[in-house]
Order: sequence, then C-alpha cells, then structure tokens
Amino acid sequence: MIKGQVKWFDATKGFGFVVCDDDDGDILLHANVLRNFGRSSVAEGSRITIEVQVTDRGRQASVIHEIDAPETEVASADSIDMPSIPNVASDVPFMPARVKWFDKAKGFGFANIFGSEDDIFLHVEILRHYGLSDLQPGEAISVRIIAGPRGKMAGEVQSWDHVIHKGS
Repeated sequence: MIKGQVKWFDATKGFGFVVCDDDDGDILLHANVLRNFGRSSVAEGSRITIEVQVTDRGRQASVIHEIDAPETEVASADSIDMPSIPNVASDVPFMPARVKWFDKAKGFGFANIFGSEDDIFLHVEILRHYGLSDLQPGEAISVRIIAGPRGKMAGEVQSWDHVIHKGS
C-alpha cells in the first residue's frame, strides 16, 4: 500500500495522477478504480491510500483504500463568493440522495433525497472540502442537510457508501 496526494484528476478525461513520497514517479489513477471506491471524482490535494500495480506503461492505482479531503486554506476577506464551510453536527444523519445536475464551471448544482422531490443545493466548495471535485447526474451520494440562505443545502457531501465504510 502506498500513500500519496492527488496531483490532479479530470472526470471528463477519466483519469488523473497521484504523487507519492518515493522517487518512482507519478501513479495513474483511472476513473474505474475511483468508481470501484464509490466515487466519480476526487479533489486535487486529497490524501489517498492505494494499492499499485506496475505495468509496461508505468505505475497504476489498482485499489483505493482511503481518501482524505485536502487541507482547506483559510479564506481571505476578499473571497466573497466562497461560502464558509459549516460545522455540521455529528447527530445530523446522512441522507441518501441522487444528483439531479451539477455544473462544475458554475460551481453548484442540486440533488434530491430519495423519496422526496425537494431540491438540495450543492456548492462546489462544500464538495472540495470533503474531497470531491465534481458530480455526475444520477450519481448516488450521502448528504447531511442544513438550512442554507435560500433553503435546504448540503452541509456535508460524501460518496454513497461513506456511511457504510466510516460510519455516521
């Protein structure tokens, strides 16, 4: 098992790279390996624990064991558009949801809790804070819902199986 940091990942291209502490070069991270872990994306700078296989084309991640969100930078007073990351109480339950749509360029989107048509607002900075960089329509996620300035919003977003692996 190797620990490293996500250099970059492009969900559209379907791959990215992990930098680790050894001097053996970057490790390819393919979207299929990420999907097997229950994610469609991962934020740049996330810490990751993986198993690696060596191929003719270099090292590739074969199994992901853990992803930790990147360290967040303290926002300056000038960054008006960046929401503050809320402290969501641990007794707020994770709810199963499905992404309605998400536009990374706009920085937001919406999801629906299973069994409800109410929209839950998703902000890209909340996603990044929890180690995600993008979401795909129809993707299953786990969210903790809080009251936002204009209605319900996700205060925490995790992969679908996060609650199973880490517990709520």
